[in-house]
Amino acid sequence: MASNAPKTLRCAIYTRKSTEHGLELEFNSLDAQREACESYIKSQASLGWKALPQLYDDPAFSGGNLERPALQRLLKDIDAGKVDVVVVYKIDRLTRSLADFAKLVEAFDARSISFVAVTQQFNTTTSMGRLTLNVLLSFAQFERELSSERVRDKVAASRRKGKWTGGTVPLGYEARDKKLVINPAEAETVRIIFRRYVELQSFGRLVTDLDKRGIVTKRRNTKVKKFNGGIPFTYGPLAHFLKNRIYLGETGHGGKWYPGEHKPIVDRKTFDKVQELLAAGVNKRRVKRSDSGALLIGKLFDDRGNAMSPSFSSKNGARYRFYVSSAILRGRKTAAGSVARVSATDIEQTLINALRQRLKIDQAVLDADIIGAYVARAELSSRAVKINTTPAAKIRSNKLSIPWQVRKPSSASVVEANDERQPDAKLVQAIVRAHAWLRDLQNMKFDTAEALAASVKLHPKLVRQELRYAFLAPAIKEAILTGDQPSALSLARIPKNLPLAWSKQCRTLGF
Repeated sequence: MASNAPKTLRCAIYTRKSTEHGLELEFNSLDAQREACESYIKSQASLGWKALPQLYDDPAFSGGNLERPALQRLLKDIDAGKVDVVVVYKIDRLTRSLADFAKLVEAFDARSISFVAVTQQFNTTTSMGRLTLNVLLSFAQFERELSSERVRDKVAASRRKGKWTGGTVPLGYEARDKKLVINPAEAETVRIIFRRYVELQSFGRLVTDLDKRGIVTKRRNTKVKKFNGGIPFTYGPLAHFLKNRIYLGETGHGGKWYPGEHKPIVDRKTFDKVQELLAAGVNKRRVKRSDSGALLIGKLFDDRGNAMSPSFSSKNGARYRFYVSSAILRGRKTAAGSVARVSATDIEQTLINALRQRLKIDQAVLDADIIGAYVARAELSSRAVKINTTPAAKIRSNKLSIPWQVRKPSSASVVEANDERQPDAKLVQAIVRAHAWLRDLQNMKFDTAEALAASVKLHPKLVRQELRYAFLAPAIKEAILTGDQPSALSLARIPKNLPLAWSKQCRTLGF
């Protein structure tokens, strides 16, 4: 006897709430949405509807986009064929964006998934149903944008009057009756951080000091784990903390600051001193970075994914260059890879030699051009350097691995002596190469710059730019060859469009 029981339809209930407000309640908005959806599913039991036990809840997530963990999990389950019907309390719980709704409907249609809003009956299988939904979503989006404008205007007006308008409560304060009130214990912590930065004048030393004292970010009692706080300070949050003028008793909006209703925690003299040190530190880092001459800047990483930044030290008048893991620079030694600090000369020359040999690069090509043209990323471990090459390398696989062994720290290479000027090898090599290329063109060894570029495996545009070094003023070339050029002059500082007149070249390059 054939069974007349309908086919079971697996129903996934999706719930969402935009804000954290009320989530701490025993029965909150998400519970109410789910209960309404479960009741509706039970009413359709005769049609085979059955609620899935999995929860697809997105607490404190906006409906303005699809970047929500539970929604992404639901879409994966739909792709895996685990869902037949998606049930929501209202359409705007799923999305408030017309464009996103169109994407979701397309995804549902591709898997023959039905979509039901229990308080808004629509049939998305008909053109009229789709039209009605589109109209409703257009109004929902319009309402969201209007609400956003109203909130922005209200926040701007309130901030100008110095009022606290909500948001993340900073360390040192509590929110009471919609106002910021000083928390004495946390306020003392704030003063310690400002005072210690003035004394130590270093983010690295300050992070270490705060770790020793057990000082962490503000602890918050929220349901969303990522907002709980109570974690050690790192450079980014610490810089934001030290620049926050709210500790002067001010409120900000749109880049402007106004006298606030709350009391200050830090006196202006200390705050100004901290800003002065921060600004000086930024300038030092910029100069250090621009003068580093690091060829692998932005391309070298340790084997735990930390970028390795150029650094240097000086001893007995000699200057030593290094690449240092960003984990070390943030005071997080345990997060660094197997090689946290490496001689810049060693690693650069190792890569250049390996690339010259494997790609058969002409000796006339500058070392800097080899790194710039062929290395997309290099990952350093204690045994090997894994290189991802650029398309310019023209090899079947864009990955190379070359053996590597860490040298002892004391064997780092000296790159520059402070007490005696030496010719800049890169500048000298650039001039010699430019003259060699110019001679080849004049002797008709190559008909065009394109042919020359093809012979040295470089882009023609780069070859034309490099040829300009052959037309430098004689005084400039002589100074470079003898090492008497201005100390700030480097290859990177020679403009790509040099004036032809030698007098203008001298003025441009500081002669």
